[in-house]
Amino acid sequence: MWDQVVRAWPYLLAVVNTALALSATIHIVLRKRDHRAAIGWTGLVWLTPLIGTFLYFLLGINRIQRKALALELQEAWKRRTDQLPVAENRERQRAFVDRHPAFRGLARVGYQLTGRPLLPGNSVTSFRNGDLAFPAMLEAIEQAETSVAVLSYIFDHDRVGRPFLQALKRAQARDVEVRVLVDGVGARYSRPPMVKRLRAEGIEARLFLPTRIPRLFKYANLRNHRKVMVIDGRIGFTGGTNLREQHQLALHPADPAECMHFRLEGPVVEQLQEAFVIDWAFAAGEKLDGKTWFPSIEPQGSVWARGIPDGPDEDFEKLNDVLQGALATARQTVWIATPYFLPEASLIAALNGAALRGVDVRIYLPEDTKIPLINWAATTLYPSLLEKGCRIFCSSASFDHAKLMIVDDFWSLIGSSNWDPRSLRLNFEFNVECYNEGFAKELRELFETKDRAARPVCLEELAERPLPIRLRDGIARLLIPYL
Repeated sequence: MWDQVVRAWPYLLAVVNTALALSATIHIVLRKRDHRAAIGWTGLVWLTPLIGTFLYFLLGINRIQRKALALELQEAWKRRTDQLPVAENRERQRAFVDRHPAFRGLARVGYQLTGRPLLPGNSVTSFRNGDLAFPAMLEAIEQAETSVAVLSYIFDHDRVGRPFLQALKRAQARDVEVRVLVDGVGARYSRPPMVKRLRAEGIEARLFLPTRIPRLFKYANLRNHRKVMVIDGRIGFTGGTNLREQHQLALHPADPAECMHFRLEGPVVEQLQEAFVIDWAFAAGEKLDGKTWFPSIEPQGSVWARGIPDGPDEDFEKLNDVLQGALATARQTVWIATPYFLPEASLIAALNGAALRGVDVRIYLPEDTKIPLINWAATTLYPSLLEKGCRIFCSSASFDHAKLMIVDDFWSLIGSSNWDPRSLRLNFEFNVECYNEGFAKELRELFETKDRAARPVCLEELAERPLPIRLRDGIARLLIPYL
């Protein structure tokens, strides 16, 4: 009997593998929108028995269903905006885009994708690195009167995180409503986890999609990569800066990273708060509403702005479509800064199309992303861009974590997203599009500073790489759908 079992188990295993692989393939064919990802996962499922199927069911399936929750909360938000002088705002927007007709279509793209209006009367203040951003954020918490909402991919228990913990404690002691949401993977970059410390102090803190095997899934899919803080519903902070000492260069951290963060005031802050409230309701089961979280907001500046949420649910690929619209709109300049650059073919084609029209397309990247596979894979994309007239610059200074884009010195995009599949397809991200010449000029000056510190990448240099290096990079490129 035992001999029969021993002889039969390979056949039984083959039947099980075939059934699981077929089940996974059916799911891939029906659910995967990107044909490259579908082909990649199908190949993995069939060519690596059992392991490929296990990885697909673990990492390849989007199990997040937030649509009903988001729609319910957005309906409440729409009821609030209905109380505003909508006709007056529409007339102001019409007059605004009439003064800038080249951006009329792009303004419509944002509305069609998000359902959010382009809002006037905002101010945007930029902070380079945590050295400037963190003191401003701490001061805002210290001055909070009604509410503090904090959402961060990483909130470390270190020389930066601990002052935030103390500031949040003092705010709560003043009877300020405090809520803190940290990504389940990002929360584990330091010990002890900051969420555990916050809870010990009686502060309402939650993890977004906590994982029980953090080391194995350090780069697991479907992460909340947003960085949003809102004070009293009126002052917002967003950008690419995590709450960790890596971004405060004056502390001389072991792994320094330059970054940009922004303070926003004006009506667009309500859209930041809306993004936080939806994520908090999903993670904590608590619905935040009322004047504590959504007070009336007076105009504060001259920037027209709109929040662009992006994620693997009802907000799927919204940012990708906004980027496509911005590249189609460009007539003079497109300048981009991103730490990770692995755009899909359609974005590469849009960048090349802009360059062929005579647009000055510049892409600023760090020399070393600290993730070798991404370095290698990104390098294989450079020739197709350089050949069409795009220019690529790499900086060998501190790791540049900034995520910025300006078009024609008028339209700007700030926020948390990188130009890679993880940000554009898998992560929950939040960005803000800004229409204002003064703010775009400020960002342009920052780019010009980067320009002086960066070296241009040239085709000759890429062609002269040794064959083993080119083979290594080419193999890494095959993994782009998974990176």
